[in-house]
Amino acid sequence: MEPRNHTHYLHFILLGLSKEAEMQPLLFGLFLSMYLVTFTGNLLIILTIIKDNHLHTPMYFFLSNLSFADICFTTTTVPKMLLNIQMQNKVITYEHCIAQMYFFLLFTGLDNFFLTVMAYDRFVAICHPLHYTVIMNPRFCGLLLLASWLLSVLNALLHVLMVLRLSFCTELEISHFFCELNQVLQIACSDTFLNTLVIYLAAGFLGVVPFSGVIFSYSKIVSSILKIASAGGKYKAFSTCGSHLSVVTLFYGTGLGVYLTSAASQDSRSIAITSVMYTVATPMLNPFIYTLRNKDIKQALRKLCR
Repeated sequence: MEPRNHTHYLHFILLGLSKEAEMQPLLFGLFLSMYLVTFTGNLLIILTIIKDNHLHTPMYFFLSNLSFADICFTTTTVPKMLLNIQMQNKVITYEHCIAQMYFFLLFTGLDNFFLTVMAYDRFVAICHPLHYTVIMNPRFCGLLLLASWLLSVLNALLHVLMVLRLSFCTELEISHFFCELNQVLQIACSDTFLNTLVIYLAAGFLGVVPFSGVIFSYSKIVSSILKIASAGGKYKAFSTCGSHLSVVTLFYGTGLGVYLTSAASQDSRSIAITSVMYTVATPMLNPFIYTLRNKDIKQALRKLCR
């Protein structure tokens, strides 16, 4: 008999980061602290940009959207993990798992596109400063924002629809702290070839293409900065994109680290632990990077606090 897909009462078990009971209070405190810092830090950046008229520029417009995406990104996974630890219940329903997977893919895509758009913004500002206000006009920025949302929504929807066609049998344990797409595919008892193919195609189009755009933008930026005669001029030009470059390095570096870990190791638990870097640590560090390296944000934060 072929396995049937009893999705109307299907539940998954999220094994989390550790099975040891004595580790659960430590994990709860650690991730609660990280989530609160992430939420507060990114919310402060959004409020600061909204309140300060000097920050109503394309660069900070996309930064506020990146901060919003980071808040939603962590909210998709961390609160459920904290609830599971607190209630000592690792069960997640099929419907909630699908929803979590969808929103995780959505906000991962948004982070990816916003970082790409911000790289293009810095490219225009440094390489074509006289035409900056003409190129990065409000209508064009709105179109970039709309395109980022549209592509992210369609990408997440495509993956979720591909998962909905799968059947699940008796092995319903997910070796992760959230419903990660690859981990869910591993416990499916039907053929996942098409799902894997779609993942690679989507990663090639929505991953490699934006990353190539970031590389191209910064290659042009570095080339333009090197042509500046004075050291002060070089520093001033680089300081306008230093924060964004740090965030890009952190985002793609941790994502690549997770990919290499999953390719080199079959241990799902080590993959889950490595995933913490880009799912929790990176959104938490972004506000610190922008506030510590950006004079405009620091001055606006002081005004907001006063």
